Formats: sequence, C-alpha cells, structure tokens
Amino acid sequence: MPISEGSPAPDFSLPSTDGREISLQSCKGKKIVLYFYPKDDTPGCTLEACNFRDSIKDFRKNGAVVLGVSPDDLESHKKFQTKFKLPFVLLSDTNHALAEKYGVWKEKAMYGKKYMGIERTTVVIDSLGKIHRIFPKVKVDQHHQEVLAALASAV
Repeated sequence: MPISEGSPAPDFSLPSTDGREISLQSCKGKKIVLYFYPKDDTPGCTLEACNFRDSIKDFRKNGAVVLGVSPDDLESHKKFQTKFKLPFVLLSDTNHALAEKYGVWKEKAMYGKKYMGIERTTVVIDSLGKIHRIFPKVKVDQHHQEVLAALASAV
C-alpha cells in the first residue's frame, strides 16, 4: 500500500554509516528527513547531499535529523560521506526493502533499457511518527529549501 501524508510512517531498521542500526523508533520524538537517492557519488546525488550538508544547522534548528537512504552498501556510503564531509548518517538499503515499503522502488528507463531503482524522493516524518510531507521525483537544485519550509509546519 502506498504511503500518504498524514498516515503513520512505515517502520524501518537499517545499518548506518555510524555503526548503529537506525530505526523509526530510535528517532522517536524528532522530525525526520528521510531522503531516498539512487547512488552514491553521482552528480545529482552529490548535489542533493551537499545541499543538505550545507543547511544542516537549519535542519537541526527545526528539530530534524537527516537520513540518506540508497541501495549502496555501507562501504560505498562511508566513502561518499567522508569525501563530501556529510554531517548526517546514510542508511544502507541493499535489498531495497525500505524503498519498496515507502513506494520509491520503481521501474526506470535509461538509454532504452528498463531497470528497477530508486525514484529520488524525500519524506518528512513529524515528531509523532506520521508522514507530514512527501516530495516525489525530486529536482535537487533548491530541494533542501522546500524541505526546510515543510519542516516549519511539522509538529
């Protein structure tokens, strides 16, 4: 069943770049910016991550934690995080179970070939664990500002 704004956020528990399993429960009481991206160290994904990095103080002022999710493994995530000095954790969803739960594992096409992958999406979860806002098919340029605006109205 697809997620929708106002509904409870599907639970998750994934390994993170800081060595812990991060779950919805472990973030209880905080707003969560759960952003799904296709691949570490690619142009669009790097721009998106760096925009979140450069605005991290504003996200924290809004009581939010930023969590990046992709199907890449932890080794890839750690290299990406180190290379770009990302001050938030990345979650490894190698079997894309979380991406499927959140409805962002989709059929894509490139150069005439069809394949399954992440549709770049951000989900803002409020401090009560409900989905406050869904940003599908994200265009990365000023996306972090849209997310900050949505956080301002989340409980």
